[in-house]
Formats: sequence, C-alpha cells, structure tokens
Amino acid sequence: MGILKTCVLSFGAMVLGSQLAHAETLTIATVNNDDMIVMQKLSSEWEKSSGNTLNWVVLEENVLRQRVTTDIATKGGQFDIVTIGALETPIWGKSGWLNQLDDLGDDYDYADLFPSVKNGLSADGKLYAVPFYAESSFTMYNTELFEKAGLTMPEQPTWTQIAEFAEKLTDKSKEQYGICLRGKPGWGENMALITLMANVWGGTWFDNNWQPQLTSEPWKKAVNFYVDTMNKYGPPGATANGFNENQALFAAGHCGIWVDATSAAGRLYNKDTSKVVDKVGYAKGPGEVTDVGNGWFWAWALAIPSTSTKAEAAKSFVKWATSKDYVQLVAKSNGIVTSPPGTRKSTYTEEYLKAAPFAEMTQKAILTADPSKPTRDPVPYTGISFVIIPEYQGIGTTTGQAIAGALAGQSSVDEALQSAQDNAIEAMTQAGYIK
Repeated sequence: MGILKTCVLSFGAMVLGSQLAHAETLTIATVNNDDMIVMQKLSSEWEKSSGNTLNWVVLEENVLRQRVTTDIATKGGQFDIVTIGALETPIWGKSGWLNQLDDLGDDYDYADLFPSVKNGLSADGKLYAVPFYAESSFTMYNTELFEKAGLTMPEQPTWTQIAEFAEKLTDKSKEQYGICLRGKPGWGENMALITLMANVWGGTWFDNNWQPQLTSEPWKKAVNFYVDTMNKYGPPGATANGFNENQALFAAGHCGIWVDATSAAGRLYNKDTSKVVDKVGYAKGPGEVTDVGNGWFWAWALAIPSTSTKAEAAKSFVKWATSKDYVQLVAKSNGIVTSPPGTRKSTYTEEYLKAAPFAEMTQKAILTADPSKPTRDPVPYTGISFVIIPEYQGIGTTTGQAIAGALAGQSSVDEALQSAQDNAIEAMTQAGYIK
C-alpha cells in the first residue's frame, strides 16, 4: 500500500505540475457595466477549474472602445480577450483581426443562440465573437410617479408625448426629473439614442450616394427636440451621463422616464441595486413621424484578437462566460432576474419569464430589431443606431461631441450639425465613398 500511495501521489504531483507549467495569465478588457462586474466576480470559478488566471482591465465605455480599437488596429497585442459589439465584430473579423469562434465544441450548443444575435457577430458566415448579452432599447417609466400625475403611458408612445409627460413629472426642487437620456458624447453613448431619434423623424445618416445628411430637416428637428427636452426636464450636467449614470438615477427614483437599453431591466428589478423594483413600467421605444428604427440592436460580446498568443486558453474562458452553465451560475448567485439577457433561447424558461415581467418584451424587442432596415427611407448601410462601416466610429464620435456641445449651450444645434456634417463629408471623401 505504501508503494501504491507513493505512486498515486507522484502521479498527482506530475499532473498538477503539468497544469501549472501550462497555466496562462490572460489579459481581458471589458466595460464597467453591471453584468461585466458580475462576470469578473464569478470568474474565480473558471480560474480554479482551469488553472489559468485573468488580468482584468475594466474601463468606462468610451475609453474601452478607444483602447481596444487602437490595440486591434495597430496589432499591439495588449489583450487576449476583448469586449466588443455588433459594430466592430463583423468589420474586424473580415479584416482578419479576430480569431474565429466556431470551434468551441458541440457542448457549447450554438443552436441555442438567437440567430439574429449570432448573425450580428459574424462575417461571411463565420462567428468572430460570442455574445455575453444582447439588447434592444425601449421606454422605461416610474409607474408611481405616473400614477400620482394622473398619466398613462401608451404601448407605443411618440417623442412628443414623452416630452408632455416629462413636463408634468419634473420637480427639480425635489431632484425629480421628467426624463433622463444619454448626454455623454460617443458613437455608442449619446449617438446610440440620438440616431434612433433621427430615424423616427424620418432621417438617415447617409443617402444612397453616401452623402451625409446631418443638416437635413429630420436631424435638425430631432436634435433640437432632444436639446430642448433635456434642458427643460432632464438632470443637470447631462453631458456626463451615459448608460450607467442614467441607470443609477432611475434606480434611485430620480427619473420619470428613461429611454435606453433593455438590458437595464434586470438591474432595476434587483432589490440590491434598485429602489424602484415594483415601480417600473415598460413601453416600446418612442416613434414620431415613423416607428421604423425606434429600437436598436446591440450585443456585448467577447472576442479574441488574432495577436493573442494564448488563444486556446482564451477560448476556454469565452466559452465558459457565454455558456448556458454561466447563465445558470448568475441566476443562482445573483438572482434569476439578473441573468445575462438576449443571447440564448434556454435563458427564457417559464421560471425566468415569471420572475422577470420585462423578459417577454425585451426578447421581442431584440428579435424584431432589423439592422437591415434601419430607416424609413432606403439607405446603403446596415445598423440601426450606428452604421456598420469602419469610418463610423470616428464620424459618430465627432458628431456626438458636437451635439453634446449644443446640449451644454456651447453652440447652437444648427452650428453643431453643420460642424458634424463638414467632418462627415471630409471623412467619407477621404475614404472614397464620395467621388
């Protein structure tokens, strides 16, 4: 028995030594949204089972996008895993900047992914990122404040109605704001929302000849409405408020209406993070002259840059973090309403639908958002709240900065849009879209 025991211990030491010899430290860049903070906390489970460790770089959304884009484009190799979305993934995948992720094994159950989400993270039929959570956008409102004001939210509101409600809900002496909307500049921050507003006023980013349309009447009407409504009924310092800041305001009871991502709903129903758990109503994203393009499609996803020298270990993590088992782990540790939404059919169990009153509406919003028909009038691009071309990140960010300047009173809306139009024309001409 002594010899056998010695042999077993020696073999165990060899196996452990082998695992340690091949253990990797992976650097992962992600956004500081709640769901990703949960992923960071739970990742110790994967570290224990794999023997690998994670070096987390958690950044504000705009900073994340800038750093990851720079690293990917210059082949810097700083990151082994990056959190990116439905704009960058197909472009970077087609450029050869990302590893394919079609080979995570049968147990990953690719058929369980919603087809629209999988397609949004693919190029030429190849998957280049796996979805962590997906979202559309809709209207959230404080039912208690609505009831006190004698207001009824329609299933499909218009922005004009939203402004009328916001006026009646605003009491700045109590830090009660009728509406909270994104004001922080960035193509994925204020422009995600403002593009939807331009869409429903009948606007487009470009015409069929790729000529920018930022000084068109629909854009002027939409942005003037946005600036006017936010200045009258929104919180102070709105140009500093993105998704996370507005979520905090709404969850604390300071906002009557919030139009933003469907993914916020789970956090608002979490008693640990929200004071309005039983006071949240939902409606479709506002329309105006049309409802086409009133709700975005987005997926936050995990990808592996082609520069990573630790791709196999990285694949192990992205598989774990986007699996059915991970969704169940979140439900068990943080409550079922906080399950990462919008990516897998199996998430939408009877138990989840019963626990999360918002689930059916968010699922429908995600599945009906059509990036191939983003606007009322025909356009040469896809993408509802953004344009899926490489140049859009720069154009969208510059436009967002100009409009934030108008919101802060540093320029008029017309001046902001003319500046953005001039920049867009220059960028599209340099890129060869405009001859």
